[in-house]
Order: sequence, then structure tokens, then C-alpha cells
Amino acid sequence: MGDDMMMSRDSEWRRAFAIVWLAASLLLSGGALADENEGAGKLELIALSTRPDMVSGGDVLVQVIVPAETRLDQVVVSLNGRNVTSAFRAGAVPGSLVGLVEGLALGRNTLTVSSAGRGQRGAPMARLALVNHPISGPIFSGPQQQPFICETQTFGLGAPLDANCSAPTKVQYLYRSTKTNTFQPLDPNAPLPSDLAQTTTSTGNTVSYVVRRETGVINRAVYQIAFLHVPGQPLPDPWTSTPGLNNRLLYTFGGGCQAGYHQGRTTGQGFPLGNPNGVPDDLFLQNYAIGKGYAMATSSLNVFGTNCNEVLSAETLMMVKEYFIKRFGVPVYTIGNGASGGSMQQHLITHSYPGLMDGILPGFSFPDTLTFVVNSVSECVLLDQALTTSTLHWSDAQKTAIAGYHSFNYCTLNGPTWRALMLVPTTCDSAVPSALVYSAVSNPEGVRCTYADNLKNVYGSDPVTGFARRALDNVGVQYGLTAFNAGIITAEQFIELNARVGGFDVDGALQSGRTEGDLIALRIAYATGRLDSGGGGLGTVPIIDIRTYVDGFDDVHDAVRTDIMRARLIAANGHARNHVRLIAAPIGPLLDNLGLENNPTRKAWRDALDAMDAWLANIAADSAPYDTLLAKVTRNKPAGLVDACYTTSLERITDFSQCLQQFPSHANPRIAAGEPLTQYVLKCRLTPVNRSDYSRGLSHVQLAQLRAIFPDGVCDYRKPGFGQVEFENTWLAFPQPGNGVRLDDGE
Repeated sequence: MGDDMMMSRDSEWRRAFAIVWLAASLLLSGGALADENEGAGKLELIALSTRPDMVSGGDVLVQVIVPAETRLDQVVVSLNGRNVTSAFRAGAVPGSLVGLVEGLALGRNTLTVSSAGRGQRGAPMARLALVNHPISGPIFSGPQQQPFICETQTFGLGAPLDANCSAPTKVQYLYRSTKTNTFQPLDPNAPLPSDLAQTTTSTGNTVSYVVRRETGVINRAVYQIAFLHVPGQPLPDPWTSTPGLNNRLLYTFGGGCQAGYHQGRTTGQGFPLGNPNGVPDDLFLQNYAIGKGYAMATSSLNVFGTNCNEVLSAETLMMVKEYFIKRFGVPVYTIGNGASGGSMQQHLITHSYPGLMDGILPGFSFPDTLTFVVNSVSECVLLDQALTTSTLHWSDAQKTAIAGYHSFNYCTLNGPTWRALMLVPTTCDSAVPSALVYSAVSNPEGVRCTYADNLKNVYGSDPVTGFARRALDNVGVQYGLTAFNAGIITAEQFIELNARVGGFDVDGALQSGRTEGDLIALRIAYATGRLDSGGGGLGTVPIIDIRTYVDGFDDVHDAVRTDIMRARLIAANGHARNHVRLIAAPIGPLLDNLGLENNPTRKAWRDALDAMDAWLANIAADSAPYDTLLAKVTRNKPAGLVDACYTTSLERITDFSQCLQQFPSHANPRIAAGEPLTQYVLKCRLTPVNRSDYSRGLSHVQLAQLRAIFPDGVCDYRKPGFGQVEFENTWLAFPQPGNGVRLDDGE
């Protein structure tokens, strides 16, 4: 995307900033300006930094909209009866005041605004209820996980100050060296080095390539915020920007997926992989975003490899972003960025907690975590076990057909690893002392490090076992159905496979019987958005999906995941015009695509960021009426932004039929068992085994065998699954495990 697609003059961006600032604040406040504002032409109060019921840390950035007949110096603002007017200054929006209100008490507070103008009887007044929470959390994620191991020392913050892993905030400066083309430490009290590079931001300002990186603790997570800033110069604040900032925030989410119980030793997707200094470098963009003037932010609890809990990740994003706004100003928009587990977070947070991100860049994407657990974890292990113990001969082609993937080696490589991480309770991070970990024999009350137990606040507990309820189920699934109907496997193979496939017990061990999902957990998964419906907030944001094609390497990040996400968007919204797909040719296995400067992955990611910037700029500048927000989003998509792929020579191909020929999608075990591409059924409705449902002949004996394997019937994917309810309620809190409460309905 060229510069002609974006605004380049700083003055234009400042005007857009003022407009979007107000729009963003309305979105964050759920559209409610104040609980007792008196309407048009009256004083109004708006919480800018977060929703008014989700303030943290004892302060909040507030905007006062002042009617034309009232002078700004006549406005009086009070917090709980204490005059705080001195905290307010003229804001970017004409006729407004903006102030950082400090000294909030924990719990409910009342902010009031009135006019002190002479001769005004019954001076207009507005009130805003503010609910303040501790900076250590929680706000809506529910009771905090215990035990919780602090790891502040990893980031150079010293030993934790308390059980919430609090630590002093640290500020470091880095500069980009012209000699090494890397970031180097900078002494803020010394003269600027001779090898200091220059960089030009997306708004056209050329500045010294010096980065301020702040590291601290919010919501028990180690956060990092970085942006261009030269020591000694004024910092940006809610009233003034600085030349090095383009007034956009790029928030990064890290990959992996594992149960938590610890603070984390890395942030975002730092480069090289695992580097705790996740910003200003980025695993895919490297220094591209920071050099263009983006502020970058992330935290250790936005890394799914630290804690695979998207509700906690959403809460942490909200709190870190709130802190950023209060200290450095409201971004024109916030862009999500991240791959693999980072894509899960972007999809799930946007789906269930809309408004936190204005556009997302999911890479190596998965629609959600639960779909991954079903298809890449449980099914692979079950199929591999069935084939290993089979009395029949299976060719590689037959194995591949029942798995659906590029090859059956996908299951062999990925199944055992992810089964251990997601289903086996004893596979905890090394930070968790072994004495605290669950053992069915010696420590039955210990920490259980499974996907479900890590989300116990969401799923609640099974009253019999005390463990988290599970939404995992494979009752009635006919593995290899499409392969049998296509004549790839025999009836004998089809029957034996389904007789042997089995399931998992509560500790992730193989069992002969199928896995039965908890009916309450299934309903919760749908109702609370653990299964990404394609609706919610995802129907109203720009999405650019970037995928390096690694199917040929049997990598877990297979291309069909993007197809599933698009199918869900279409099912929920009637189309997917807010979704763009970019495919990058591989130059080797996954990690080989990350470190080189000139490669298709890097090119696709940088183009995606520029395109998203242009898309969001178009939306911000569009003041025309619209019927739906989705319609406004889709009509402002840049004309050249279409599904495309990048060759190894960095050629961009926009004829996507050519792309699909080079980079075809495959399937997975549930699709190969007849489930539709949307993959939205966790536990299927059953129908009796019927000869007419098979395109190949079955003898009476074979039909009897199938009916014995499936006494209650086989999956009928024409019907909604068990517990499949419409996802309607965004912004849920979990004050008690298993009990999601809509925040708009009160606390």
C-alpha cells in the first residue's frame, strides 16, 4: 500500500484524532456518556481511558463536553464532593475539557460537573458513576488463579514486592544503530551516539531513531510499552502528541497455549523467539512498526504460552491500554497483532470484548482455542492410537484421508505434544513447583494444568470430581466417513477404526469409550464465546489474516484454519467482506520464515500493517450515514486490498485462484468425518445408523457392527449441536466460576 492511500500531513491526522477520540470513547463506555447526563446542549461526562465501571489504578481520563453557551472556565468538576477542576484542560475536541482525575477510592465513585456561570438558575449538571479496581486486578476475569509464581526478575525488575507480583516500573532507552542495524542500549544522560539512525514516521516526521521502553506490572502481568522518544524531550500526554508518534497503538499477542499459574518470562512475540524484550522488536514486523511511529504494547499475560485464557488476556489488554491512554493519550485506533495463539486471542477478544481493538492482524491463525483442542489435539492422538493397534493394513494415503491433513504425519508430529499441553493435568510450566502439581495418587488437590482447568472461572467445576467441566466430546463421530464414501478406505477399515478410536478420561489418558462432553460446559462454550461464532465484535472490524503456507511441513498451523474462520463469518453475517486473506510462500519450516529481511512472510506482514492503517484511516474519515457498522467497515476497505499471495520472489498475486492452486487447503479429522467447514458443533445430535447415508454398499453384518459401535446413533450435522445456543452477550464477567454475567446488567 502506497503513501497515496494514507493521510500524510500531521495536521490532518490531528483533526481525525479528535473525531475518532470521541467515537472511541463512546464505544468504550458502551455508548453511555454518563448515568445522569441530561441530553443535548447540556454538560456531558465521558470516560476516555476505559469503561466507567472498569477503572483501575485509582485514576481515570475524563472528557467534559461543554455546551456552546457555557465558557470553559465556568465548569466545575468534583469527585466524591472534592473539587478536581484544576486537573482539566482544553481538549482536542472543540468545546471540551480533558482531565486526569486522580484519587479514586476502591469501588464506586461519583464524578459531577456543573456550571458556575453567573445568572444561570438551575445550572446544568451531569454525573458519572466510576467503579475503581486495584491495579493488580481482577476486573471481570473472575477469582485470580492460585498459586501464582512471580517472575519479575526475568525482566530486570527485581524481586516482587507482594503476592500480586508488583514491582517498580523501569524505563530504558534504546537506539537504532547504523553500524549494526540493531537496537542498542542508550544512556539517557549521555550525548546521542554518532551511529544513531533516523526514521520517518507514517505521518511524515523524520526523527532520531530512539525508543523509550517502559516495563512494569499491571494485573499481575509484566507489561511493556515502547515508542519513539528522545530523552530530555517532553513525553506525549493526553493533551499533546510528539513528532515520533503517529497516534496509533499496535498491541501484540504471543503464541503457544498452556495453563498458567505463573507471571511469564516473555512478552508479546519478541524477536528472537522467547526474548523477554518483546517490544520494540517484533517476531514478524521486527522494527517496522516502531520505526513508522506506532506505539507498541504487550504483556506477559497476553502470551498464550504463559496463560491460555482469553478472558484474562482481554482484561489485561484493557488495563494496559487504559494505563497507556492515561499517561500518553488516546490512540486514533488500536491494531491487534500476533500469530498462532496470538491469533486465537485476537479473534476471541474481538468476538467477546468488542471495542478494545479496531482492527486485527492474526497470523498463522486459528479461529479459537477450543476448535484447536478438538482437531489438532484429541483427534490426532485417537486416530494414531487406533491405527497403531489396528489388525488391518493402512497405506499412507488411507491414513491421510481419514485425518484430512496434508499427511498423517501431521498427527504423528503434533498430537502427542499438544495432548500433553492441553489435556494432561501434570504438564505444567517449569515455574510451577512440582510439589504443587496434581497427582491422582499423591496430590489430588494439586494444580491441574489442562485447557479446561485453566478456564475454570468460565466453565465452572464438575460437582463430582471438583475438576473443571469439559466441552470435549466425540460421541457419534464417524471417523473416516468421507474416505469410506469416496472408496479410499474399505468398509472393514471404516468399521474397525471407529471401534478402536476411543476417547480420553478426565486426566487425559486414553480410554476405550468415547469422550462425553459435559452438557453444562457445552452450553457455556457457546453462550460465553469460547467457540468463535464469527459474530459478536468480529462482524464489525477489519481483519487481515496473514499465513505462511506450511502445510507441506506438517506444521500445526495448517491453512484450513483460515477457511474455517471465513466460513463462520459468512454464516454469522451473510458475507466476509471485512476479512482479507494473505498467503506467503514458505522458504522452509516455520521458524525459517521469520529471521530474514527479504522473505514473503515479512513482506506480507508489513503490507498488511500498511493496508490496515489505510483501512482504519478511511473509516475514521468517513462521516456519511450508514445502516450498520459492518457496512461502513466494508465500504472503506482500500480498493487494492484483496485476497492475495506472495511468491518466493516477493511477487504479489491477486488472482486468488492461482494462489489456491499453489497453496491448497486441506481438512482435519472432523471435516473428514462429515462436519461442515464451519466446525461449530462440539457435541453432535445423533441419528440412527442408516444404510442410505453411505454411498457404498454395506452388508447386513457390517450395518449391525456399526449399530453396535454407535448404539445411540451417529452425528447428524444437519442439526445444531447439544448446548448450541446463540452467542449474544459480549462483555461478560465471571465473578463466580461457571457463572457469566453481562457487565451492562450490573455487578
